[in-house]
Amino acid sequence: MFRRIGQAWSGFSERRPGTAQFLLFFLLSNGVTVLQLALMPAFKAAFGMTGLVDTSFQVLPVGSNPDGSPFFVFDYAAGGLPEGGGGLAYFLAVQVTLLIAQVINFFAQRNVTFKSNTSIWRAAFWYVVAYVVITFAAAALQGLYKAPIYELLIDTWGLGKTGETMADMVTMIINSALSFWVFFPIFKIIFKRDPEVQAPEPAAAAPAGVPVSGGAGESSSSARAGQEV
Repeated sequence: MFRRIGQAWSGFSERRPGTAQFLLFFLLSNGVTVLQLALMPAFKAAFGMTGLVDTSFQVLPVGSNPDGSPFFVFDYAAGGLPEGGGGLAYFLAVQVTLLIAQVINFFAQRNVTFKSNTSIWRAAFWYVVAYVVITFAAAALQGLYKAPIYELLIDTWGLGKTGETMADMVTMIINSALSFWVFFPIFKIIFKRDPEVQAPEPAAAAPAGVPVSGGAGESSSSARAGQEV
């Protein structure tokens, strides 16, 4: 069965290489998202047992919120959610999860989806640049939806800790969705595949006993012809 699936996939990849590439990217990205959903609550719980929850991490103010308070790109006010912003503990839980996921994603997409054979260091450099830009953009957007989601699931719907875990997953899925649509065109650029140049095969040696043009066999024939004349 697996052999038939492999053959069918190979045929599909030859007929629709672009579509096959996108499907592989989609499958691997979803696998990485599942990993993030497993890691995020674990890291959040681990950091939540430290005093980092009560350490505010609010940096890069850009404008103001509707209530007049400053809008921070990274807005993790001290205190547990939803009253606070999770503090430095929440920030670290998110960033460590994303870092692990993106390192795995880099190698999986490069080697499996795009089969890149160009410089890994150049690709890694541009991947880091893209990762930093996306992190800042995602953090800014999270300032708009994070608090309402946690408040809805924890307080409004009265789900308590279950609602908090669900909110963790929702925010991580949103982050993953943003990364998914941004990274695919970036990967198409940084994960290049140069045509492999094959060296010409060496000429096969003539079998023993077979005369070669211009060789000893031809000379002997000429000599015998001269004797007969």
